[in-house]
This record gives sequence, C-alpha cells and structure tokens, in this order.
Amino acid sequence: MHHWHLRPATAHDVEPIAELRAVVLRPDLERLGRYDPHRVRQRLRDGFDPSHTQVIEYDDEFAGCVALRPTPDAHWLEHFYLAPHLQGSGIGTAVLRELLARCDHDAVPLVRLNVLHGSPARHLYERHAFTLDSEDPVDVFMSRVPARPRGGLPT
Repeated sequence: MHHWHLRPATAHDVEPIAELRAVVLRPDLERLGRYDPHRVRQRLRDGFDPSHTQVIEYDDEFAGCVALRPTPDAHWLEHFYLAPHLQGSGIGTAVLRELLARCDHDAVPLVRLNVLHGSPARHLYERHAFTLDSEDPVDVFMSRVPARPRGGLPT
C-alpha cells in the first residue's frame, strides 16, 4: 500500500492548501463557468481553520488535506483535496475510510458535505454511503448516517 499519513494542519499550511484547491477545483469550476483564480484561493484562506484540518502526506511530502468541522447536529467534511498525480491511487479512499471510521466510533450523528456538480469525487462519496440531500446548479449536498455495528442495532 501507499505510505501516507495524516498530520494536524498549522497556519503555515494555508498557502499550499489554497494552491492545491485552485489546481484540483479548476476543471470543475471552469466547466461550471465559475473559475476565478483569486477567488478560489481566497475562499480557502478566509475559511481556513487548522484546528479542524489535517494534512495528507505521502512519503513525507505534502499531498493534500481534509477538514472535518463539527457543528451541533453533524460534522462537515470539507476541503478534501488530493494532488492530481495521486488521485485514483487509493489514498483518497483510505483517508475517507479512516475519517468515517472515527466518526462512527465517536457516534457522530451525521456527516455532511457538498461537492461540485459533475465532480468525479461524488462517486467516491456515494461508494461510502453518502446520499443526496439537495442540489442547486453548482453544488450537490450529501450526508451519511453512522454505520451500524455488525450484528445488531447501535448501542
């Protein structure tokens, strides 16, 4: 398997993450007619919270990030970006499995996210039991209820 791990983000990670966001989202945002090179980076900077963000490292190099932001009724999976050359390698799936296992263990009532219309990432989320809540011309909103323990009802 790949040599990846998660580490807590720091304030110093904001610029590499903003740049990765611009690269990863560009094709979908261009297709939707919404790509603005400044805005795509600035939106990340404006909402960046290192306390809820983890950096994905592959062979000790920056490879991506993911945030899991708690709210009173759910956790929001946000800013899940993986370097293009690593997409399709299984790292994203492994990271998502680990985060969802933590949520299930901690009895998080719901995990929510939004993904851009037409993004291939939607298929990853659907494979991990996320279902459609609503959509608009740009975003698809999805959620996932906790997995039930094997062999019975939740405790």
